[in-house]
Amino acid sequence: MCNRDKAGSGLLRQRHAAGGFSSPESSVGIAIWPICAHAAIILSMQSPPFDVQKELEGWTLFWAELELSAGDDEPLAVLLRQVSRSARERFDLQSLSTHPTVAALRRLFRASGCDPTRYRPASEALLRRILKGEELPVIHPIVDINNCLSVELAVPCCVMSEGTFEPPFVFRAGRPGESYESLRGPFRLEGKPLLCDAAGPLDCPITGNERVKVTPGTQRALLVAYMPSEALGPALARDTLERLVQSAPTVRILQTAAS
Repeated sequence: MCNRDKAGSGLLRQRHAAGGFSSPESSVGIAIWPICAHAAIILSMQSPPFDVQKELEGWTLFWAELELSAGDDEPLAVLLRQVSRSARERFDLQSLSTHPTVAALRRLFRASGCDPTRYRPASEALLRRILKGEELPVIHPIVDINNCLSVELAVPCCVMSEGTFEPPFVFRAGRPGESYESLRGPFRLEGKPLLCDAAGPLDCPITGNERVKVTPGTQRALLVAYMPSEALGPALARDTLERLVQSAPTVRILQTAAS
């Protein structure tokens, strides 16, 4: 298990006690306008309890604190198969790049200086593998829920093990000479969308950082979904995450927010 960082560890719990995140069990921090007995419009969502500076325009970042929960693994295995099957029904490999959400992500990548065909968004790469016949793998319940959310929304999602990050965060384009050890080896970050923390480059919506990866001992993690604002809103991300967790309750949502 990764060493715990005092600045990152427990931050979300402490801020939640002071009213930071909105909880899925209540409407704290969310303005709701009832339309009828079965519908509501989400007018706003609580900002995260840490500083997030966005230098790249057009992005919405959805945040969720997740905790491992005791439960049967079979519902999660079923969910992984269902999400893969649903993706094959909703998306087509040949026209994937023209899907509204995928196309919007590609435009945002180009705006930051990144060729989305050479360096595909992680969600598009994952969807392409599924559409070619692969299944979502079983890795870790928190990672599995993260991957399901990424496929359902068609946006890159990352989970960072508690204690491996140190706010404040900055979302910007990578600078010359910046790189990190990604989950697939050394990765140059110049001109790519990049989330940084106080220690430097933290996550890129192309490939994750070894520094923050979920390990077998991880009990809590911070999820971030990188969404094109023109295509998706944070309420959809929250509702989709809650639906996934209800189907496979091996993970619990502690708090959610958006920036």
